[in-house]
Amino acid sequence: MNPVLLSVVVPVYAVEGYLHQCLESLRAGLTPGESASVEVIAVDDASPDSCGAMLDDYAARHGDLRVVHLSSNVGLGLARNAGLAEARGDYVWFVDSDDWLPAGAMRAVLAKLRAERPDVLLIDHLRAHEDGRLEPDASSGVLKDPRLPSLLRLQHTAWNRIVRRGHLREIDLRFQPGWYEDVPFSNPVLIAARTVGVLDEVCYHYRVGRAGAITATRSERHFEAFDQYDRMLAWVGHREPEPWLRNLLFTLMVNHLLVVLGNAGRLHPRHRRAYFRRLARHYRRHLPAGYDGSPGIKHRLVQLNNYALYAGLRQAYRMTRRDPEPSPAVRPALASATQQAQAASIR
Repeated sequence: MNPVLLSVVVPVYAVEGYLHQCLESLRAGLTPGESASVEVIAVDDASPDSCGAMLDDYAARHGDLRVVHLSSNVGLGLARNAGLAEARGDYVWFVDSDDWLPAGAMRAVLAKLRAERPDVLLIDHLRAHEDGRLEPDASSGVLKDPRLPSLLRLQHTAWNRIVRRGHLREIDLRFQPGWYEDVPFSNPVLIAARTVGVLDEVCYHYRVGRAGAITATRSERHFEAFDQYDRMLAWVGHREPEPWLRNLLFTLMVNHLLVVLGNAGRLHPRHRRAYFRRLARHYRRHLPAGYDGSPGIKHRLVQLNNYALYAGLRQAYRMTRRDPEPSPAVRPALASATQQAQAASIR
């Protein structure tokens, strides 16, 4: 039996303020015997700060970290692939270098892997804010229902699913270049799994709102999400999925793209109309035959390619969030936008 049960791949780029906490958390609380079954591979993605030197120093002091230095920056997905190519464990866990594991997490993961040997092990996490506040993720409740239709609603990231390395070879799945690289990886690896384990306890702290993180950066690169969904749906299409799966993946895709569209921290207002138009084309291209979802108002406005009503509805929601009791002068505008959107959704 392979003495290395788990390979932890940590891509590293411009996170010198968080890196030590991440590395320390990976083996915290493990006995020497338990630690021997884990290998940690850090991939320096040509980080512009001192991360490369920090990794070399950590490896020299601890002796249990393997470091891969890339000559040029390739991005998160391809950096993960570089670490995966060096992995020797039966399983691989992709941990982001600005995140960290809570006490006891690694021990719990190792025990679950040994007991069940699934193709994929899903774990729960907490969202960690820069002020130290921890909160559950809205999707975490799906772990209580181990069926695939429910589990596909879990936040689609690489770090909340620990994957048998042989499973990745069997389905020939790797990360793709570009932003939103988790999209064509996270759901396919789950859909193709013959056995899925669920560890319904917090084993990961996911840092949100960090300056420099993709999800907190305004950029036209958020348009790359469309290409990643094209790749994911093409992969699924080759497997001739059942209608329920096509419908669910389509609904989840549109929901996610709408989240990106509505996030002022990702899209500059001048790009929002073009993104909406691209989303409308994406909707028409991938709409499953006989789609029987219950998409709601925003889905319907995308289907109708009605950006004006979408923008009005978005503004109405934002005004309501800022002032739960809007002034009499504002109420007619809010009511009008909502009524128009509702009318459009039932045509």
